[in-house]
Amino acid sequence: MKTSFHPILALAGLVLLVGCSTPAARIDKNPAVFDRCTPQQQALIKQGKVALGFDEEMVRLALGDPDRITTRTDAAGESEVWSYVTYETDDGVLLYTGYYHRFWGPIYPYYLDYPTRTEHDRFRVVFKGGKVLSIEEEEPGY
Repeated sequence: MKTSFHPILALAGLVLLVGCSTPAARIDKNPAVFDRCTPQQQALIKQGKVALGFDEEMVRLALGDPDRITTRTDAAGESEVWSYVTYETDDGVLLYTGYYHRFWGPIYPYYLDYPTRTEHDRFRVVFKGGKVLSIEEEEPGY
């Protein structure tokens, strides 16, 4: 039986590897930020988790780039909110999660084909003075 090399499959595999952003891949790209973290912070980052007091670079290592950044102004002053979103169909089928699923080159995101999609802020990180002030996480199933 003869096996043949399929360049299209190889290219698709490469795109998937490059497109997937994990804490380990982000740490490899930015070891200086990781090295300045405490061992407890490093353990959280490796698990894709954040904690109060993390700075923006540490949050990027753990979670990647946010899907949306907003500014909140209230009686306590101004803060910055990083939102990490998911898109689901009306019947709960997950269409999108994670920054790296946004765009595939010149092709628009596939989840835009679903006009009835629902956007959920699955995770929010609030910064005040460049440090994490609060963390909001959506409960599974809601």
